[in-house]
Amino acid sequence: MAVSLRAKAHVLVLGASGLVGHFIAIDLARRGCEVIAVARSLEPAQKFSLRESTVLEAPVVDLETAALARLLEEQDADFVVNCVGVLQDRAGATTREVHEAFVGRLIAAIRSLDRPILLAHIGVPGREEKDHTPFSLTKRQGERMIRDAGIPAAILRPGFVVAPAAYGGSALLRALAALPIDLPAEEMNSPFAAVAVEDIAMTIALLLENWDAEDRTFNVSFDLVHPEPLSLRDVVDLFRDWLGHRSRRRLVLPRVLLDLGARAGDLAARLGWEPPMRTTTLAELRRGVAGDPGPWLEATRIAPRSIARVLMDRPATVQERWFARLYLLKPIVIATLVVFWCASGLIALTVAYDAAVGILTTRGFPAALAYTMTVASSVLDIAVGLAIAVRRTCRGGLLAGIAVSAFYMIGAAVLTPNLWLEPLGALVKTGPAIILMMIALATLDKR
Repeated sequence: MAVSLRAKAHVLVLGASGLVGHFIAIDLARRGCEVIAVARSLEPAQKFSLRESTVLEAPVVDLETAALARLLEEQDADFVVNCVGVLQDRAGATTREVHEAFVGRLIAAIRSLDRPILLAHIGVPGREEKDHTPFSLTKRQGERMIRDAGIPAAILRPGFVVAPAAYGGSALLRALAALPIDLPAEEMNSPFAAVAVEDIAMTIALLLENWDAEDRTFNVSFDLVHPEPLSLRDVVDLFRDWLGHRSRRRLVLPRVLLDLGARAGDLAARLGWEPPMRTTTLAELRRGVAGDPGPWLEATRIAPRSIARVLMDRPATVQERWFARLYLLKPIVIATLVVFWCASGLIALTVAYDAAVGILTTRGFPAALAYTMTVASSVLDIAVGLAIAVRRTCRGGLLAGIAVSAFYMIGAAVLTPNLWLEPLGALVKTGPAIILMMIALATLDKR
């Protein structure tokens, strides 16, 4: 469906680094809008794809009402698309702050201007009585605030979003499709309504084209889901067909391991990582993804594409298959390296301390220097492991680990060359560890 947008509409897309926000910003720019893509940070590749837009990197969620109003005024915004959201509380960005307090300030900023602005807000699908996580409860409260604010608004509640990009839940689903593993029956049989990201973008384009700026009472809410009822099993099987993995035999993951994995994801989130499987993810999955697309389809006359159609139109290439297989190996690689470096340092400081000192003293090092070198190298190993464990310092930790490993190998070759012939091959194994750190670096990007 072709949409001819009003000439040079100025659209502020908040959360333009996310799966939905990034696609919408690109789509609207291609349709001729003046797009201002706003995000806390964007990857260089994302900035390149948004080269037809104005890109602003700013902590928009932290802005006060006056600063938000100034942003709207300076960018001459006619429309605002709010795609900002967080799955669980994290430092500096709780669900209540992002989904309620920020939405309240955004509403106040829009109301403070002397001209109407249409707010399109990405909400959460499903029935309100099933809301029970901080994520869904705060998202729903944000929707109520917008409905009651008396500003032109459209609340869009997409189901599981199928998009060309993959991170978060969409990446997790691809990984599940590539594994010979099924989740327990309760999760696999949960309703899992889906929507193509192109249909979300088309809906926003239609809203922008057809909204009458004089209609300050405009207020609609739509569930953006394909009318075909699907379960998680149905969707996973479609992705398995897409990747060519349907015929494999599968094991059912025990529920206790699934719960442990979600709690491990919560722990990783405390270290700055954004794992897709967390306790909130699991709770929302068991709740299911559902909605009533009737009002949406009637109002827009969109003919939404099914997941099967989307996947057929976008054949899986080798990079899709590689990504799906490697996605869940990435956290295993990071965790392995953390354990490797921390254990190496702790062992040398404790049970192997005398042996480590002995290697140096037999090579003519004074005892005091041997003690100092052993402690220093052990502490350095632990520091590398801890740096790798934290998302913000992981890249530096990996680079330091590669450098330290190379230094150990070269130093051993000069000072204790016989260690290269040691029966357990301790130094020989340092080479594969360097390769593993290089793989971690290669897969470190999250978007």
